[in-house]
Amino acid sequence: MPTWTTTGRMGKRLRELGITLPQPRVPAGSYVPAKQAGKIITTAGQVSILDGKAINGQLGVDLSPEDAREATRVCALNCLAALLTIIDTLDRVVQIVSVHGFINSVPGADGHIAAMNGASDLMVEIFGEEGKHTRTTVGTFIPNNLAAEVYITVEVE
Repeated sequence: MPTWTTTGRMGKRLRELGITLPQPRVPAGSYVPAKQAGKIITTAGQVSILDGKAINGQLGVDLSPEDAREATRVCALNCLAALLTIIDTLDRVVQIVSVHGFINSVPGADGHIAAMNGASDLMVEIFGEEGKHTRTTVGTFIPNNLAAEVYITVEVE
């Protein structure tokens, strides 16, 4: 188990919630998992793969809004892991500024907003009031039939 899930105020919160963060995903191209500019960190887009298991499908075809919601939650967990490639503890997070998500979907599909609640609700569940954020949700094509991709922007101390 990574040390950040067992130490500090946020480690305690994660344990209370029964959440274990995954190891950061290795970038699939020429980019870094997260980038800091001053007190702001933005993660790269994190996809719906957890512990080697992908959540696949397209909203409006073979992916329900509930499945898509779980996919964005997985993406958000991966975003938090990506943050930890820059900072040593989630205790340094002052606030979640924004959450941006892409849902694999066909034209005319519905349920994108509910699907993104998986990522948004996780941030509030973990960080409380400081987890409330602005958000963008877009339905689009995602390579490899992955269900979702999410990136976040946070302020750190």
